[in-house]
Amino acid sequence: MTSSPPASKTPSAEKSGGKNAMIFVLLTVMINSIGFGIMIPVLPDLLKELSGLGNSDAVIHGGYLTLVFAVMQFIAMPIIGALSDSYGRRPVMLFSLFGLSIDYFIMGFAPTLAFLYLGRIIAGGTAATFSTANAYIADISPPETRAQNFGLVGALFGVGFMLGPVIGGILGEYGPRVPFIAAGILSMMNVVFGYFVLPETLAPEKRRAFSWKRANPFGALRSLGKIIGVKGLIFVTFLLALAHTVYPTTYTFTMNEAFGWDSQDVGWSLGAFGVASIIVQGGLIRLIIPKIGLYWAGIIGVVSAVIAYAIMGGANTGWMIYVAGPFAAFAGLAGPSINNMMSSRISESEQGELQGALGAAQGLAMMAGPILMTQTFQRFTSGAAPTYIPGAPFIVAAALAVLALITFFVVTTKADRNARYEKAAPSPASNELEPS
Repeated sequence: MTSSPPASKTPSAEKSGGKNAMIFVLLTVMINSIGFGIMIPVLPDLLKELSGLGNSDAVIHGGYLTLVFAVMQFIAMPIIGALSDSYGRRPVMLFSLFGLSIDYFIMGFAPTLAFLYLGRIIAGGTAATFSTANAYIADISPPETRAQNFGLVGALFGVGFMLGPVIGGILGEYGPRVPFIAAGILSMMNVVFGYFVLPETLAPEKRRAFSWKRANPFGALRSLGKIIGVKGLIFVTFLLALAHTVYPTTYTFTMNEAFGWDSQDVGWSLGAFGVASIIVQGGLIRLIIPKIGLYWAGIIGVVSAVIAYAIMGGANTGWMIYVAGPFAAFAGLAGPSINNMMSSRISESEQGELQGALGAAQGLAMMAGPILMTQTFQRFTSGAAPTYIPGAPFIVAAALAVLALITFFVVTTKADRNARYEKAAPSPASNELEPS
């Protein structure tokens, strides 16, 4: 993968390139989340079709599919992040999008369960879309607007997540394979679009040599862990990502089990979550963070996650899931805030590595989470369940979010807590970053 950006750029050219990059990144995030959301309502039906298993047993394959994806992502994300720091963001982004589209087509035409696993291996091995998107944002955003732009990424993810499950639920009426094929077509169109319009934003003089030592997942985490204040926040991200695996692995199974929802019911509920997410991350985040700072926005986000998971875990009627929606949306404040707190502590040449390390942490979560959540679901819904609790995985997610909140309190600093938005990016060398 190589890139040949111009040797020099005028300020106006840089501004135009940054604008084009922002537009494409936001569109890419939206299209990818549409593709991801399309699958959620129908994946259980496809698993049951190919395996011949019932709801409580088919969920195990859902967990293993996510595990396979996560293992590949854990290995590949730091490598791809380091490659983007060495060769530029553009080739890495296009390569990732192409791999994702191939995954959708393989899953859409899969004759056996083995092909579903093959698709997930390919997708996990090339998965760098969101980490590279965040590296793009870090490239083109000054510190004072970076959190809002990370928030825009979240907002466009919300748009896609609103549309995807609704589209998947509707297309699922024509068969569980149709939504996967539609997602593949959409992703491939995005590859072609990006080839013609996506600029490079990492200037040659800001690139650094590729190093296998720092490109492996443990090396990336160890290297960035030496930067004061980053290691603990990566662990917070890991815990939140671990809790979040409850959505792709057991949400549809839980709604089927607890309320008898079909793919359209699931699609509409996730669509409602998406609307709430758009409101928060597309609008309110740009008002909240400048007023209260990154630290308190992070606190609100994590507390909201605890509340949302607890409501869904204890819900005994379908309308309670919709009540959890606004809290799930406000949970989206945590990611942009914590991401910006870490991004502000490192140099421009390390942004891709940071996103790769975060991808590795999230990959670890995606390895552990699917097994934890699906086994919990099976344990509390099977005929041998000690107590029948279809929402048990969400109760586990709430406990993990509580642990993330406690960790956030411990690893943040007095400077973090007292700073307002304009001062939320202290120098990495500052002693104020020492945990208090």
